[in-house]
Amino acid sequence: MPERWKKEIARSHKEKREEIQRKQRDRESRGKARKISYNKGIEIRWKEVIMARFIAFDVETPNRFSDRMSAIGISVIEDGAVADSYYSLVNPETHFDYFNVQLTGISEASVRHAPTFPKVWEEIAPLMESGILVAHNAVFDMGVLRKCLNAYGIAWKPKVPYLCTVQMGKRLLPGMSHKLNVLCEYYGIELDHHKADSDSRACAEILLRYLESGADIRPFIRSCTL
Repeated sequence: MPERWKKEIARSHKEKREEIQRKQRDRESRGKARKISYNKGIEIRWKEVIMARFIAFDVETPNRFSDRMSAIGISVIEDGAVADSYYSLVNPETHFDYFNVQLTGISEASVRHAPTFPKVWEEIAPLMESGILVAHNAVFDMGVLRKCLNAYGIAWKPKVPYLCTVQMGKRLLPGMSHKLNVLCEYYGIELDHHKADSDSRACAEILLRYLESGADIRPFIRSCTL
């Protein structure tokens, strides 16, 4: 083989190696500062996802309109465990349906001396904005939260990131029911169903089971417009 050809081949191999190395450096550089963009405008840094603090919450409602809450329970996940909790009855300043009273055990008498939503919100707002919100069937709970904020003219964040453990379960545990009581039985989680404090704790425990199994939360993060 002529010496000139040998030099051309050697130069070609060197250029390919350098190109591969350059692409690798570019990938590593992007990885250090990358941002993950999810639909509807929520942008979360990769480090924030890994070190995330999760705020699992559950609300009970007084009637079929689901635009007020009669109780709220919150369970905080930090460092891979439930680290804090909150519970309060809420005076919804509206009527109660018989069905809801039978379901939740909360009646007008129960909330007669309970704080209204604005008072409760003063307490829980710092907690609710300290991490990614999580709920079981989050469309319902996020919807009630949004309606309560709007009804009382309370301005919060325009978009709020959240996770739904029902939607995660459908992907991670296909072929089974994803009702809260069914998942709790499956995982051996204690549950006093339709009690906001117990339901929020159960939601938090289910999320922890998903995370312990190696689930990637990134595809499941959505945003709610308030």
